[in-house]
Amino acid sequence: MAHICIHWFRKGLRLHDNPALIAALRDCKELYPVFILDPYVYNARVGLNYWRFLIGALKDLDCSLRKLNSRLFVLKGKPEDVFPELFIKWKVTQLTYEYDTEPYSLSRDKTVTALAQNHGVRVIYKISHTLYDIDRLIEENDGKPPLTYNRLRELAKKLGPPKKPIPSPTSADMKDIKTPFSDKHEAKYGIPTLEELGLNTTSLGEELFPGGEQEALRRLDEHMKQTGWVCSFEKPQTSPNSLSPSTTVLSPYVTFGCLSARTFWWRIAEVYQGKKHSDPPVSLHGQLLWREFFYTASVGIPNFNKMEGNPVCTQVDWDTKAEYLAAWREARTGYPFIDAIMTQLRQEGWIHHLARHAVACFLTRGDLWISWEEGQKVFEELLLDGDWALNAGNWQWLSASTFFHQFFRVYSPVAFGKKTDKYGDYIKKYIPRLKKYPAEYIYEPWKAPRCVQQAAGCIVGKDYPYPIVKHEVVHKKNIQRMKEAYARRSPAQSPVKKQGVKRSTPSILDMFQKKRKTE
Repeated sequence: MAHICIHWFRKGLRLHDNPALIAALRDCKELYPVFILDPYVYNARVGLNYWRFLIGALKDLDCSLRKLNSRLFVLKGKPEDVFPELFIKWKVTQLTYEYDTEPYSLSRDKTVTALAQNHGVRVIYKISHTLYDIDRLIEENDGKPPLTYNRLRELAKKLGPPKKPIPSPTSADMKDIKTPFSDKHEAKYGIPTLEELGLNTTSLGEELFPGGEQEALRRLDEHMKQTGWVCSFEKPQTSPNSLSPSTTVLSPYVTFGCLSARTFWWRIAEVYQGKKHSDPPVSLHGQLLWREFFYTASVGIPNFNKMEGNPVCTQVDWDTKAEYLAAWREARTGYPFIDAIMTQLRQEGWIHHLARHAVACFLTRGDLWISWEEGQKVFEELLLDGDWALNAGNWQWLSASTFFHQFFRVYSPVAFGKKTDKYGDYIKKYIPRLKKYPAEYIYEPWKAPRCVQQAAGCIVGKDYPYPIVKHEVVHKKNIQRMKEAYARRSPAQSPVKKQGVKRSTPSILDMFQKKRKTE
């Protein structure tokens, strides 16, 4: 029996390595590629850069589908409200989609699957957003999520290399398949503009990272041509404050599924073939395994994006300081390195991973003593690659709440940036008010004599704020508070110990930076 099939795009906004889409084409006579603007996912919490990237990705996807004599149907509403109407209207017999491990997605898909079955619609899903089947990784670990990176690597090694990506569908694959549509469908199912979504775009800057599969593959090709760079890549050796990105910036494309993680993995493997190359955790393959690590943790740990009810998260008595949180979010901390990073984040939707380390440490255990959940919300709004699992996992790590336990290692909001940008060019780019400050004072403008401040045209306390805290005082106090929080932990919140892994296992900072105790 030939099916009338909806392929439901959510993440996985691509044609290449899309096994659920290929499954939709088997024994299919009519195909309806659908994307739903679900208000739970796409709402006021989502920043402008994220919206722009998404709309670009949808346009690119629609363009690729049209080359196959199909098109993308974009609808608004809750999936459980949208699908029953479509099932009846289009006489649908099959629904396909890419499997998603986020808690909301699992709940949503369970509801939609039940609705589909009530309408006599067969449901097929395929795993392709991650390198491995996450549930299989957990099964291989006796039903528990691996809580160290090294254990995840062991499990991945046991399962063997990730599956090879499958090719994009071709015109030949679509030869006997129709997508019924006409020009009048554009008004109802067309891709909305940012303005039509009610968004004010006046604050948007240059689009540095255009969304879409074609852009993702172009960037991938560009990076893979640099074979020496790929083979020698070590994440800690890249700069958090370079004027142009020192890493691939392919993370947004992997997050949205414009680029398949498996395609990325195997393209790197091709470059590595027969050559000496860096290894995980610092290599490019290592970065993809970090992603897998946090995905696996997010599936196996209840309440993964919260402190309360999270069995492996240290329970900390974080302060509630609305004015401090606002100053951090709005780049008004009085620490130019921190404020420059937060400005870049808001303007461009991306910051280097070590820059994320610096601002996350500053907000939480380093200086402001504000919950990592608050930082998580800001990153979710502003990051193009604000992946749910990675965002929650990294905030827990950087606040020394879970996974990483060396809370006495604190990033200095002054010294850390100087390591890779002695003259403060990054600060001058993102905080132009400070661009005339000499290098001696660019990281600590409050120390500049009044005459220097006047000559620079920026008076601290008037044109740029004083530091909201004294780092050299508060970070020592916060280390003590963290020590007390650790003393209160139950055995269940000591996952490294529980798994029988030696506590001497290198931490991320040992592996990455070999940093001093504090800077």
